Amino acid sequence: MNLLPKSSKEFGSVDYWEKFFQQRGKKAFEWYGTYLELCGVLHKYIKPREKVLVIGCGNSELSEQLYDVGYRDIVNIDISEVVIKQMKECNATRRPQMSFLKMDMTQMEFPDASFQVVLDKGTLDAVLTDEEEKTLQQVDRMLAEVGRVLQVGGRYLCISLAQAHILKKAVGHFSREGWMVRVHQVANSQDQVLEAEPQFSLPVFAFIMTKFRPVPGSALRIFELCAQEQGKPVRLESAERLAEAVRERQQYAWLCSQLRRKAKLGSVSLDLCDGDTGEPRYTLHVVDSPTVKPSRDNHFAIFIIPQGRETEWLFGMDEGRKQLAASAGFRRLITVALHRGQQYESMDHIQAELSARVMELAPAGMPAQQQVPFLSVGGDIGVRTVQHQDCSALSGNYVIEDVQGDDKRYFRRLIFLNNRNVVQSEARLLKDVSYKAQKKRKKDRKKQRPADAEDLPAAPGQSIDKSYLCCEHHKAMIAGLALLRNPELLLEIPLALLVVGLGGGSLPLFVHDHFPKSCIDAVEIDPSMLEVATQWFGFSQSDRMKVHIADGLDYIASLAGGGEAPPCYDVIMFDVDSKDPTLGMSCPPPAFVEQSFLQNVKSILTPEGVFILNLVCRDLGLKDSVLAGLKAVFPLLYVRRIEGEVNEILFCQLHPEQKLTTPELLETAQALEQTLRKPGRGWDDTYVLSDMLKTVKIV
Repeated sequence: MNLLPKSSKEFGSVDYWEKFFQQRGKKAFEWYGTYLELCGVLHKYIKPREKVLVIGCGNSELSEQLYDVGYRDIVNIDISEVVIKQMKECNATRRPQMSFLKMDMTQMEFPDASFQVVLDKGTLDAVLTDEEEKTLQQVDRMLAEVGRVLQVGGRYLCISLAQAHILKKAVGHFSREGWMVRVHQVANSQDQVLEAEPQFSLPVFAFIMTKFRPVPGSALRIFELCAQEQGKPVRLESAERLAEAVRERQQYAWLCSQLRRKAKLGSVSLDLCDGDTGEPRYTLHVVDSPTVKPSRDNHFAIFIIPQGRETEWLFGMDEGRKQLAASAGFRRLITVALHRGQQYESMDHIQAELSARVMELAPAGMPAQQQVPFLSVGGDIGVRTVQHQDCSALSGNYVIEDVQGDDKRYFRRLIFLNNRNVVQSEARLLKDVSYKAQKKRKKDRKKQRPADAEDLPAAPGQSIDKSYLCCEHHKAMIAGLALLRNPELLLEIPLALLVVGLGGGSLPLFVHDHFPKSCIDAVEIDPSMLEVATQWFGFSQSDRMKVHIADGLDYIASLAGGGEAPPCYDVIMFDVDSKDPTLGMSCPPPAFVEQSFLQNVKSILTPEGVFILNLVCRDLGLKDSVLAGLKAVFPLLYVRRIEGEVNEILFCQLHPEQKLTTPELLETAQALEQTLRKPGRGWDDTYVLSDMLKTVKIV
C-alpha cells in the first residue's frame, strides 16, 4: 500500500492527509521516532502541569503516552477531519481530559497566550516542503500563530530533521522576534534515523524556541546547541554557526550509517570535540581490513596513540595505519590521536569518555553485547609537555613541545599548527633531562633561593643532544657527503656548505660540530625560526657558521649574479618547505626547482660538489617533471627514498664521470664513517652512514 506522497508538496495538502489516514486506519504513524525515543528531550522541556498544544497531531500515540505519564492538560489539533474523529473515539473514555480539535494551525481559534508549550512532531517539516513564496507565506502564518498562542516564557518544541531550509526559516523567524533559540540533538538519534533514501540517513533534532518579552531596541540574539540530553548547552555566536554545527552532526550521522552498511568510503577521519568548548579533543581514523577473516572476537578494536607519537609513520599515514590494523588482526580498527592543549587523566578515563561514541562506528554484524578492546603502546597515554607557543608572521602559529618516545627518551619538536601532523624539526634531549627532572630541579631551586629572588630564565637549548640526528631525511642528507672526492679527508680539509632552510638548526649544527674545517652559510626566510633554533634547539652561530635572514631564492640569485666570481660551495642543501598547502609538492616550493633558478645553484657549486635536495611530492606527474628538470642541469642524479615517509633525498652532481656504483658508494661511506667514529668525535653509534646509501638509485 502506497502511503507516501508522490511529491513532497503533497505534505501540505488537506486532501492528501484525509486519504492517508483513511487508508492507514487506526494504526499509529510515528514521524521521527516513538515516545520512548523522544521522551528524554520531551520531559526535559515540558513540565507535567503545563498546558500543551500539539499541532498536526495525526494519529501519533505521543500525546496519549504523555497523558499516561502525567501530562493531562493536552490539546491536539489537525487539519484532517478523519484523524480527529479516529483519535476522539480512541481516547474519549480512557483520557477524558485530553481534547482533539479539527483546526487549521495557520488560523487557530484560541485566545492569545493560551498555552505554555506548543509541540510539533514533524509538522513544520511537512509544511515547509520548498522555498516558494506561497509555501513560505503559509509557514509564516503558522509560526506567527504559534507565537500568538504561547505565553511569555513558553516554548515551541519542534521535532525536525533540521534540513538546511527548515533550520534557516525557523531560526531566522524566532530570533528576529527576540526569542531564545536552542537546537537539541535527540540522544542516539543516529540509531533512529529516517531513511530518506537508500544511501542517506538524517538524525532527529528538537528546536526549543523560548518566547521572551519584547525589549524595544534590543539586538540580543541567543543561539545554543545541545548535543546530549544531560549535556551542557553550547552558546554560539550566530545563526550561521548554529547551522554549521547542525550540519556537522548530520554529516557524522551519515558517516555512521555508511560505515554500518560496509560502504567503501576510502580513508575516513573525523574529530571529536569538547562539548563545552567546541575544541577538537580526539582525531579518529577508521581503518578496515577486508582480508581479515571474521570471527567472534575480532570485529572491532580501538587503538589509543600515545601523545606525541601521532606524527610517526605507523600512526600518521594511511599506509602505516593499514599495516597497524592488519597486524592487530581486527576487521575494523579505529586509531585515536590525542590533541595538544587538552588534558587527559588516564587510559581508563579516555576509555570511559570514548566508549559510547566509538560504538557508533562499529562494523555491521558485530554482536550487540560484544566487548570492544582498547589497545595502545605500552598501555599508557604517553607524555607531551608544551614548552612554548607563539605566532610567526611567515609560518603562522607554532608550538615547541617535549614528547616521550617508545624508548622512554624525550624529544623536542617544532610543530607548525597549520600542518599539525608534520614535525618540522626534532631533537633528542639528553638522558637526564625529562619533564619530571625539570620540575624537580625547578622546585629545588625555589627552596635554595632567597624569598625575594626573581626567577632566572631557563636555557632550554642547553639540554639538546647535539650528536643525534632525529630526522631520517637529515641522516640521508649527511650521508650524501660521501659523494664528495676523498670523503675520508673531509675532517682535515676546508668544506664550504650552503644550507637553505634552518628550522631548528639540527642539520647545519650537526655538520658544524662533526666537520671541524667546515664553514656554513645558513639561509632562513623567517626570523622567528632563528629565535626558535637558538632558544629551544641548542643552535648558535660562530665564526664558521653564519645565518642569513633572507629568501633563499633571492640570496642565491644575488650570489650567482653578483658580477664578480661567485663564491663556490662544496655542498648545497635545500630543506625548505612550501607555505602553500594546495600544491602537490610541499618541499621545496616550486620556484626552487625552476630551470632558471637551478642554473643559479649550478653556478655557485664547485665542479666536484654535490647539491642535496629534500623532495616531498605526492603528485607523481609533478615529481617526474621535477626529476627531469634537475637532470637537465645536473646530469648525475641519485634518489634515496626515505622508508615509511613521502620524503625522497636527491643527490645532484655536474659530471656523469663522477658516478659511483653502489659498492663504491658504500665503501666511501664506510671510510668517512670510520674517521667520524674515532674517539672524542661524539659520533652516535646508531647512525650508520652506509645504511643510508644502500637503497640509492641513479635516475
